[in-house]
Amino acid sequence: MILDKSREENNSCILKISLFLANFGHMNYLNYLSENIDSLDASIFVMNQQIENEIPLHSHERGQLLLVFGGIAYLQTDTTNYYIPSHHYIWIPKLQPHRILFNTKDLHIQNIYFVDENDLEHPFYQKLGIYPVSPLLHEMLHFTIGWDGNAFPGTWKYELLLTMKHLLSNENLKRFSIQLPTTTDKKTLEIIQYLRDNIHESMTLPEVSLFFGLSVRSMTRLFQQKLHISFVQYLKMLRVIRSMELMRDSNMNITEIAYSIGYSSLSAFSNVFHQLTNMRPKDFQIMVSLKARY
Repeated sequence: MILDKSREENNSCILKISLFLANFGHMNYLNYLSENIDSLDASIFVMNQQIENEIPLHSHERGQLLLVFGGIAYLQTDTTNYYIPSHHYIWIPKLQPHRILFNTKDLHIQNIYFVDENDLEHPFYQKLGIYPVSPLLHEMLHFTIGWDGNAFPGTWKYELLLTMKHLLSNENLKRFSIQLPTTTDKKTLEIIQYLRDNIHESMTLPEVSLFFGLSVRSMTRLFQQKLHISFVQYLKMLRVIRSMELMRDSNMNITEIAYSIGYSSLSAFSNVFHQLTNMRPKDFQIMVSLKARY
């Protein structure tokens, strides 16, 4: 009886958080989150509301599973922007600063905050990573429809969620490798914005270097020093991310998309897309067009 009462009280937490955020702002919300969610070490907390995007860079005392369905989401850390496509999840280690962003109304995000089991001692849970939702994980998630609040030890919900967590490290899925490093360097940001604005053009390193009055060597060094990535690799990732957005938000076919992001060859685009995502563009387009909900 006491456990049922506690569960009912905690399952009203989401509504309280929403009201608290509206009335008292981000900083107080973070304090509230820490006191009412992170402090309950024995429970697993489920949040289906899209609230995390409302607050700036923050972290949790628990490892976090963030699932994305039906749209496009971005996760920012203090060094990198991660693209999370539909039907993928991202594992966020405990104490990892992050912020959630998205730009579509029909996006569904689910957050699950897991009880700590010495996670930082396990290689999988140590590192932030993005992975596809497997059929088995999808079926398990089906049972979490409508769940919000804390699941406590001794309940079947808790056991299912904990099993789900253990599944993640044992599926051996390939990580989704698209991530764009960030910087505060003004010159680099100007170049990045130029690449975004002219992504439909067939840009090369020498051409962009000349436009900004830099030598190829200087441009190469700038990207390596400020972004820790090559100019060519950054442009590849930028183009693939844009192609994913177009597959999700436009009626363009794969060939049209390839040309619209600066590729003159469909095969070249397909090969780069596969290299970065472990799937072909057509497969990804089919996946996002389904807009599957669990």
